[in-house]
Amino acid sequence: MREELYLQVPDELHHSVICEEISEKSIQAIFNSVHKSLKTRQHCEIDLVVGGPPCQPFSLFGRHAIDFGNDKRLRLYVQYGKFLREFRPKIFVFENVPGLLSAENGKYVANMKRYFKSVGYQMDYQILNARDYGVLQDRKRVIIIGWQKELPFSFPDIPKTIHSFTTRDILGDVAPLQPGQSVPNGRYKKRAVPYLEQFRLQNEAGFYTQHIARPHNANDLQIYRLALEKWNTEKSRLKYADVPKQWRTQKNVTSFCDRFKVVDGNGISHTIVAHIAQDGHYYIHPDIAQCRSISVREAARIQSFPDDYYFEGERSSMFRQIGNAVPLLFAFAIANEVKKMFPW
Repeated sequence: MREELYLQVPDELHHSVICEEISEKSIQAIFNSVHKSLKTRQHCEIDLVVGGPPCQPFSLFGRHAIDFGNDKRLRLYVQYGKFLREFRPKIFVFENVPGLLSAENGKYVANMKRYFKSVGYQMDYQILNARDYGVLQDRKRVIIIGWQKELPFSFPDIPKTIHSFTTRDILGDVAPLQPGQSVPNGRYKKRAVPYLEQFRLQNEAGFYTQHIARPHNANDLQIYRLALEKWNTEKSRLKYADVPKQWRTQKNVTSFCDRFKVVDGNGISHTIVAHIAQDGHYYIHPDIAQCRSISVREAARIQSFPDDYYFEGERSSMFRQIGNAVPLLFAFAIANEVKKMFPW
């Protein structure tokens, strides 16, 4: 399948994809490859750079384990700045978690702002929530937008998307699964799903891919059922201290006490993060008849990926790619307004 896809990609585009770690050793070679690609396409300028360093060092969940003096991921914004200095785009867009703003008591983002100014760019930022832009997920992120200092730009107003859809609108037209089951390629149970049609997640061919559920052991399924019963009847979350002692696998009942969490079918989902690659405890499907964690395709829909978007690798890799991604509808809303900043 991969080979068939690549045969459809023009050589000049295929060879413009650079799969390399950005480091002091590799950055000049990457610059050379980009310049070569620009020359091949007869372009001499880059107007926009979009990207962001890994968010894990700034996540409030994992900050206790971060060595702020030595973790090299914390300095990747410097590499980002080198791309700005090399290619001089008019604008750049940079995404990360809200914890970026409080890292080192705000010193980190202040240093970043000074650094970007030193390479010729003003920047501003806002905390935006993907739920306001059509994504069925509560996902706050810091969006930084920068521009060349001489340009009369400012952070754009990004209009919100008003709707009343819930996650149940995107979970009902795919095949029901039991733990460990999968539907690599499936047909929609019902063709007209307003959310999927309005936001173009369904495809004209009428199929979805990679509806893959992970297996669960009997003990976890008991806890899932308990969490589902509590959520569906009381609208309250299961605390780990409420799990019968004979079912517990962790001694700590005070930290991360909500480690088992049901996706709200009548509202929007909580944030999909890369940890979903490790286990599904935090993303239990709301249908007790299925009693499992959400599938690859269901997680992708919550992140607003279209149904024919194909993820490569093992199941855990698919989940990690989905959890790390910027939701597509969120990215589209930002891109649409950034595009208007260009006067040409």
